[in-house]
Amino acid sequence: MLGPFSFHFQRNAGILSTANLTGWSTRLSSSTENWQAELTRRHKAAVTTVAGLIVGTILLSVVAYLGREYFRQQSNPSLDIASRITILILGLGSIAWRRTKFATLRLQDIGALQGAAGLTRTLEKTTLQLALIAAAVVVIGFISTLLTGNEFYTYTGGAVGLVVLLYCYPTKRSWIRTVQRFAGDPGPPPPPSDLGN
Repeated sequence: MLGPFSFHFQRNAGILSTANLTGWSTRLSSSTENWQAELTRRHKAAVTTVAGLIVGTILLSVVAYLGREYFRQQSNPSLDIASRITILILGLGSIAWRRTKFATLRLQDIGALQGAAGLTRTLEKTTLQLALIAAAVVVIGFISTLLTGNEFYTYTGGAVGLVVLLYCYPTKRSWIRTVQRFAGDPGPPPPPSDLGN
């Protein structure tokens, strides 16, 4: 006994011991099912969010169209320039953001370090970030319409937001191809080796 820190080492219980091999083969057989279930779950969440924001964008444009007679026209050149520049920067920035996040080298690194789970998390997270940028564009356009009484801002923001939402719309086939390409074998990592031989 070495005091409060005692270690038990098994003799000849390395990576290829029967207990380790059995547990590893069980995890390997269910890994494909787990990976596909995780991808399906995350894909469904991303598609639902993007589709909901597309519907919301269309509804805000309809509200602006129906309410155009009730808006009070106010000239505001500084708000005009600020909203146009903001919508333009967010629209172009979302394209640059997607291209940066889905760059080949970045996805290769994520696939090598985190495997299929990391890739599906990255695909979902980036898609949701782009969807939120598109929603911000639409909301900025609608708020500008409310402040100036000109429905043009909602139409412009809605058009840019729809382009971004359609650009980031996740297809399950592309997600599967991405995971297969960059994760290699989307199975679990190899079992850890025992340190005590």
